[in-house]
Amino acid sequence: MTTPVRIAMWSGPRNISTAMMRAFENRADTVVVDEPFYAAWLAATGIGHPMRDEIIASGETDSRLVADWLVGPIPDGESVFYQKHMTHHMIPEFGREWLAGVTSAFLIRRPDDVVASYADRRGQVTLDDLGVVEQAEIFDRVADRLGHAPPVVDAADVLADPRGILTALCAAVGIPFDAAMLSWPAGRRDSDGVWAAHWYASVEKSTGFAAPKPPVDVDSLDPEQRAVAEAARRFYDRLAPHRLTAA
Repeated sequence: MTTPVRIAMWSGPRNISTAMMRAFENRADTVVVDEPFYAAWLAATGIGHPMRDEIIASGETDSRLVADWLVGPIPDGESVFYQKHMTHHMIPEFGREWLAGVTSAFLIRRPDDVVASYADRRGQVTLDDLGVVEQAEIFDRVADRLGHAPPVVDAADVLADPRGILTALCAAVGIPFDAAMLSWPAGRRDSDGVWAAHWYASVEKSTGFAAPKPPVDVDSLDPEQRAVAEAARRFYDRLAPHRLTAA
């Protein structure tokens, strides 16, 4: 009998998190879930986000039930459960004990690139929007439990060498690499959150990982955006030394 693997991928917004979810969903042995704490986070915080009411209505708002489901039987009888998480959804009152029941991995991206992308979609951006503080906290918690750094992948590395980095990631989480992860059919998925209508236009057109873009020039950011990017950089720099490289 195949040992089940539950992969919690911790990312901030405006990363390649949805493309990564597509890659894993294209495996024959994997079922995915898209930001399972989103509805609970919105309900608990009162924060205004695009499609707020629809997200709350479509999701589970009790974080304890969400956590229990994530560490329970894998849906559809599959052997791999890929969980796409936004780190800023993990507010302290949700609790993190359930993390012991999943294999956590971390998806990072240069702060200048994240800030520019976020500001392009939503105007201004704050450090709280990026989830980097929570990402570092979760990383430290997992590393303390394991006694070593958990897997980290950088979006730029994935785009530069999808096969190499995904092969390394699969090895790190204990599953074989599958070449099906390198491409997927265009379009929306039943597994996409209801918010796909607002956020996923680009990935819905995609059939694989995009070619890497040149890094954002920090001078193209306004002073407030530069300050956010600089504040986020120290958290990025804590995880970046642990990022996986292709064999």
